[in-house]
Amino acid sequence: MLYDSVASSSTAHLGSSTSETDPLLQPRSSSVTSQSEEDIENVNLKFVDDIPDNKRQLGRAISLIFNRVIGTGVFAAPSIILTSSGSVGMTFVMWILGALVAAAGTAVYVEFGTGLPRSGGEKTYMEYVYRRPAYMTTCVYAVYGVFIGWMSAASVAFGEYTLHALAFERTPTNVRIVAFLCSTFCVIVHGAFLNFGLRLQNVLGAFKLVVLVLVAGSGFLSLIGVPGFAVGREYDQPNNYTWQTFWEGSSFGANAFVIGMYNVIWSYIGYSNANYALSEVRDPIKTIKLAAPLAMCFVALVYIFVNVAYFAVISKADMLHGGTIPAALFFRNLYGPATERALSVVISFSMLGNILSVLFTQGRVVQELGREGVLPWSSFFASNKPFNAPLPGLFTQYLISVLLMVLSPPGDAYLFIVNYSSYPLALFNLLVSGGLLLLYTDAFKAYKWDPPFRAYKFAVVFFFLSNVFLVVVPMIPPSAGYEPYEHLLYYSHVFIALSVGLLGVLYWFIFFWWIPRRNGYALKQVTVIQGDGVPRNVFTRVPLRVTSDYASP
Repeated sequence: MLYDSVASSSTAHLGSSTSETDPLLQPRSSSVTSQSEEDIENVNLKFVDDIPDNKRQLGRAISLIFNRVIGTGVFAAPSIILTSSGSVGMTFVMWILGALVAAAGTAVYVEFGTGLPRSGGEKTYMEYVYRRPAYMTTCVYAVYGVFIGWMSAASVAFGEYTLHALAFERTPTNVRIVAFLCSTFCVIVHGAFLNFGLRLQNVLGAFKLVVLVLVAGSGFLSLIGVPGFAVGREYDQPNNYTWQTFWEGSSFGANAFVIGMYNVIWSYIGYSNANYALSEVRDPIKTIKLAAPLAMCFVALVYIFVNVAYFAVISKADMLHGGTIPAALFFRNLYGPATERALSVVISFSMLGNILSVLFTQGRVVQELGREGVLPWSSFFASNKPFNAPLPGLFTQYLISVLLMVLSPPGDAYLFIVNYSSYPLALFNLLVSGGLLLLYTDAFKAYKWDPPFRAYKFAVVFFFLSNVFLVVVPMIPPSAGYEPYEHLLYYSHVFIALSVGLLGVLYWFIFFWWIPRRNGYALKQVTVIQGDGVPRNVFTRVPLRVTSDYASP
């Protein structure tokens, strides 16, 4: 149920005597009585966590960020990025711009993470800034959080590489079957075997580092002409590093550029990964200040070195037709078909680490939404039972991801899923960075924003403008020959992503505005303690003193 009846005090206990600490940023309300809507909206605005210390299990935030960032992008996206950019040179421009956007985004999220050290990521930050209309931000984010299906693109790429490694035909059906099996394995591991899942995730993260060092090192040795690292004579010889060939074919179409940048930024997604699970990080303020910048600096260098290696070994023509397996082509050209397949298995395992990392954090986002009380059957989604893991949230992400994999049209599946997932993220980043700029203004002095870490203002402005560009330009028709999809309209991902957001607004309007006003009450959040010792919010109905002055939301 969406609304619960609880005791009139602002904190109730469900099967536990654990007490919660007082919120640091806002005073607690004392009772539920008849009151005005403005009073209702201003109470119980909590932006710090009451997770007991013995529930904080995650200590290695760098591993969590690294595993999330380096997943499918660097292994699957280079061909798509080259197609969008038109030239090797513009491809590197995109990767460097992506690194700058990620660096600015890291600074923004570190500032918010140190100022509001609780789980939820951008959800928590948007709720903190955009408090009116009450609960609308949470409802819109809740619908996005449930319906994006973050791990579907990585699962599809895993299917491509696994089938290639096993020498099976990479038909759309076969890819989807392998992706389904991979997703199922991940939800079982993180839903029922939490400690094993975290250990496996960390091991695969180290495994992934070995793969990237192998690619970067082998490519560099090939580039400088070390014997034994030459491209096989039977393959198309690369010639990508002369001035003419480096820039040959450059495309400057805005829509194609944004599609390429989506894939670059998708490859960098993860700088905010630890922010989603800060409630489970020991010493979250100190950890996020160190972990995020270190992880992202390392990732940016790795991406540049790996792309240098790709284009040192793979010809531009082969890369353009490589689909989502350019790393396999790299190993084929250097070591032959047999080694190529063996190393494709290695790449598949590294992708598995990424999928585990994505599911770990996004399942906790759904749990956080359950803790906020905005989802139907919120107590179910908020629970850690029966395996001390957010199994309902994990399964929700799994289910939506599987549906996306099945419903996406053949040939467009990976790119559509990436674009569909990236567009809402650009919207969130736009609102988060814009919100941080608002907190710097005199109009928001009442918020008393004074975090332990401050991002440079020019970085915040750059991140804001970058996301304005990423939100607006996909609506512009692409140049001839640079259409992003084979079977879909160029704006398909924009239309569906915005429709999901509108569904969230409709959900808020019906359940949080229209129904309460029709019946003469307002909704107020109160905190209860679950049987597993973790607090969550529920909504109670509070009669309004004045019910005649609400003609519009």
